[in-house]
This record gives sequence, C-alpha cells and structure tokens, in this order.
Amino acid sequence: MSDVLAKLKPALLWKHFSEILRIPHCSGNERALGDYIISVAKKNGLSWDRDRVGNVVVAKPATPGHEKAEGVILQGHLDMVCEKNSDIHHDFSKDPIAPEMSGDWVHAKGTTLGSDNGIGVAASLAVMEDQTLAHGPLEFLFTVDEETGLTGANRLGKKFLRGTRLLNLDSEEEGTFTIGCSGGGDSEIWLPLKRKRRRLKELYRVRLFGFRGGHSGLDINQGRGNAVRLLARLLCQAEEKFKFELIRIEGGNKRNAIAREASADLYVDRSSAKKMQAFFNDAFAKIQNEFKVVETEAQFGFEKIAPGKDNPLTTDSQTRLVRLLFTLPHGVISMHPEIAGLVETSSNLAIVHCEKTKAQIICSSRSSVASALTAVRQNIKAAAELAGARVNQTGGYPGWEPNLQSVLVKRLGEVYQKVFGKEPEVKAVHAGLECGIIGEKYPGMDMISFGPTIEHPHSPEERVHTGSVEKFWHFLTTALSELA
Repeated sequence: MSDVLAKLKPALLWKHFSEILRIPHCSGNERALGDYIISVAKKNGLSWDRDRVGNVVVAKPATPGHEKAEGVILQGHLDMVCEKNSDIHHDFSKDPIAPEMSGDWVHAKGTTLGSDNGIGVAASLAVMEDQTLAHGPLEFLFTVDEETGLTGANRLGKKFLRGTRLLNLDSEEEGTFTIGCSGGGDSEIWLPLKRKRRRLKELYRVRLFGFRGGHSGLDINQGRGNAVRLLARLLCQAEEKFKFELIRIEGGNKRNAIAREASADLYVDRSSAKKMQAFFNDAFAKIQNEFKVVETEAQFGFEKIAPGKDNPLTTDSQTRLVRLLFTLPHGVISMHPEIAGLVETSSNLAIVHCEKTKAQIICSSRSSVASALTAVRQNIKAAAELAGARVNQTGGYPGWEPNLQSVLVKRLGEVYQKVFGKEPEVKAVHAGLECGIIGEKYPGMDMISFGPTIEHPHSPEERVHTGSVEKFWHFLTTALSELA
C-alpha cells in the first residue's frame, strides 16, 4: 500500500484503492483492473463472470441466516478520467497515480486521482473480502467506459444480474442520496478545412492554460472558463484588427470535462507582432477580470515558435472555424423550474482538434428533459451546418427519473438517520449516472446512489475527503446489514 494511504481508515478499502492507483484504467483500458477484481473474487472463493465488453460481476452468498433476503447489487465503474497538467510528465497507460495528502484530503500529483469511481470500486472490493459483515445475497457489478460513452451499461445483458435493489456507489457528496440524473448526448462535428501557401513569416503560439476545468455536468454552473471558447473569442476579436494566418486550434481532450487548456498556431507579420501581443494581453486582462473569483490561476501565452511545414488555412476556412467555435453553445442553458439550484439543460464545448483537411469539434450536452436535450443538440447541428460542417449525433443516454415512492430510498433514509442522527439530503444531479440505463434494462429495479465527498472530479484538482470515506463505509456496511 502507498505510504500516504497506509494509516487511513477503513484499512481494507484504502488497501484496495492503493492497488487501483497502480493499475492503468483510463476509459477503454480497464482490462487489467477487471483482472484484479477477478483475482480478488478467486482469492475469496466467489463466483464471477465477465461479458464481451468487459463488465465484471461477482456474487457473494448471504451470511448464514440471511439467505432469504432480497438480493442487493453494489455497482460502480472501472474507468477514470485521465487528465493532467501540461507541466506534468505522466503516462496514464503505464505510470501509477501518485497520491498525496493535504490535511484531510487525498489528491494526486498534477493528475486526476481516480477517486471517481475508484473509491466506490474499492468499497465493493472491501465488502467482497470482509468476512465480518452481515448481509443478504450480494452482487458486485463493475462496468467499463462509463466516462466516455457509458458503453458498459449500454451493452449490459438483461440476464447478467439477479438482484432487485441496486446501490450505485458513484455519487460525490457524503450525506446526499441521489435518486435521479440527467440524460445526455454528444455531437461530433467535422468541419472541412482548405489551406493555402503562407505569406507571413513569423509563427506564434497563443495559449490559454491554468483554467480549473472540471466535470462538464456537476461543475457547469460554477462559472468556470472554457479555454476553447475563450481562445475563439480572442481570435475573433483579433481578426477585426490584425491580419494573421491560422494553422490550427487545439484544446480540450475529454468529452465530459470543461476544457482547461487551448492553443492556436498562427503566422503573423513581423511588423505587427508586438502590437498583436499587446492587444492579446489587454484582451486577456479583461477575461481575467471577468473570471477573477473562479479562475485565479488562468494564464495567457504568446510566444514565437519555429516555423513548420504546415500551410495556413484559407481566409474562409479560418473564419468558419473561429466563428463556429465562438458560436457553439457552452454552459448553463436553463435551470430546473422546480428544484432550486439544479441545472436542467447545459452544453459543453469539449474538444477541438485540427487535421490537415478537417477539424474535429466535440460537444457534450445534458438535460433532465428529453425535448430540451433534443433542442440544444439541434441548435449545435444548425450552427455547424451553417458553417458547412458535417455533424454526427449518437442516440445518447437516458436520464434517471426520480422515484419518490422508492422503498429502498425510504429504508436507507431511516438507516442514515439512525446511524448519524440526521436525515440525508435527497436530490437529483446534472450528471449522467448508469442507473438510468440499468433501470431501462431491468424494469422495476429499485435504485439509489451515494458516496463519499469528492471535489473537482475530471480535473487535476480532484480530491477525496478521508473522513467522508469513513462515514461512507460505515453507512454502506450498516445498510447492507439492515437490508439483510
């Protein structure tokens, strides 16, 4: 176990989380972590299965005297969002995550920690291994590729599970029960690009970096800057005053994360370079003032770089690309009219990547209202088509409609009150949880989601509160006993 985590409680949970940190498990690369789970199941004499997509299910028989209890499923996802700061040298395909402690918080050194959903997975492994717990028949479902496409949940077989009550361990606020979530869908835009011979001689790179980023659902209402959108804004403003030849714009790298960094390479006339730099400095100072409360580390760079072989875009392609990025919706579109503080509809301008003949732009949209989700995606499609782009929109994923009559929610609310002397907060979230998909595949499944306190998931600022993990474990094990 990592020395940083060795003294934390519950020891069994942190032992498994420490092992998870050693195993690469970005979205699409969860096989090794699945192998580890299977090894724990085998070690403890538990039956297991793995489907074609990589989902793993493990079954643990009831403790003696509780065989007739309704089956309970503990569910979490194997993958993590792999994000790092640009000054950190880390290869997520092979390097272990390096945990650090700051007071009562565990975080990683310049990268995402993977407590989303590594703590939930570690809790399931600890329950699998702990022989002192009282419980009914248990199943442990570990899904793949939740963060980028909900692939595991979408391809889950309808006979893979037997239990009728599901505890999703993927929420991020201790003391809160999540009973509903938004649906969502991506829009992938392909904008044709034409190029010309360059006329200007000096190549400069414009960079925005140091933004906080964060979860494109849970953090979308925090007023954080989107580096891609803000870079497009600067370039739009610069086009009105200067002549430059754009080669490429790059920014963002995760569909479900707010873009923290973006850059543009452009040829500039030597005589206007200093004036352009002064213009950008002034324009960025205005952005800093706008975001002074939430983006205290945001930075701007304008640096000369060695010319390459790539030709710049034609004036028409440059205009279409910059203006499309500046036009596409980003941020909160509407708040829920009945639930205070809950975002109803939003969209995230997530990624831009330029190739020789085309630019790829990805937007991720969410809503708890199906028609509103359709409308914002139509908005994106219309803007892209006006720019001459081709748009691919997948079917998306369903929301999870709150069941206010849930027997499971009522029972666990009573358990929480009994354990901690207060009632939990019950709410829906503006994020995608697998419960909506699982509920469609298993009609009548009674479901709830809870977890420890995790802040800033999907960004290198991600951290988990150690005291909340203790409370989460105490509640989980007590709940399993009470449901037995």
